Amino acid sequence: MPFFAASDDPGPDFAALAKLQGLVPIAPSSAVDDRLRITHATTVVAVRYLDGVVMAGDRRATSGNIISHRAIEKVFPADRHSGVAIAGAAGPAMEMVKLFQLQLEHYEKVEGSQLSLEGKANQLGQMVRNNLPAAMQGLAVVPIFAGFDTRRQTGRLFQYDITGGRYEESNFATSGSGGSLAGSVVKMKFHEGLTRDEAVDLVITALFEAADEDSATGGPDMVRGIYPVVATITTEGFERVLDAEIAERFVGLLDVLASRDGGGRISETASETAGGAK
Repeated sequence: MPFFAASDDPGPDFAALAKLQGLVPIAPSSAVDDRLRITHATTVVAVRYLDGVVMAGDRRATSGNIISHRAIEKVFPADRHSGVAIAGAAGPAMEMVKLFQLQLEHYEKVEGSQLSLEGKANQLGQMVRNNLPAAMQGLAVVPIFAGFDTRRQTGRLFQYDITGGRYEESNFATSGSGGSLAGSVVKMKFHEGLTRDEAVDLVITALFEAADEDSATGGPDMVRGIYPVVATITTEGFERVLDAEIAERFVGLLDVLASRDGGGRISETASETAGGAK
């Protein structure tokens, strides 16, 4: 055991003892994502509508200024009546989703009933909070949680911060690098009593406009047949919208934009490409 002068004795403080002996590891001088190429996923959006909630996410994942993946999925079912959309460091986010799905399934098997929607939102918040040390090193995960509350018979939305803070939103929620851009579009066009078709059109418009301004957000890739993942959550459960329908809706969106901006030939080409992609 080492000996110390009275003025240097760390007493019962083990951390101080380790520091005096030079046993404290050197703290990294920069965040993890400054030293390693970390894949990040953005952008996701959720909107409440007449029958429940619609969730959507673009398909691009980036590592710095490089496109890592063009067809990553960011919207997943949590259980039958809820879903989670991920934004942030892709690896930890996907691992969090898998563990969240497992925990909800385990609870249902043990208790014989589903956890309440509030309970699910709280559980996900705890998982986000447990990821805080990694988030401080650049591996942040900031999901959106949404579901159909079978007790209240309505759709509900929950947003988080990196500390695990959980905030229920009334009408819509966004996350990711293009989240504020997508949120602005939704805010301008949202109204009470949206139908399912109106809600789907709204989220794909929001993602399209976000992709137009944010390089980390991917727009529709009609050549490769890659479109945003869109899902509805109603009393019938979580249901993914088919890519064929999303392709048709993007053609309609491009028609509107082309007529507004005078790009009719672009619209016709997009329609032919989407038709071939189906």
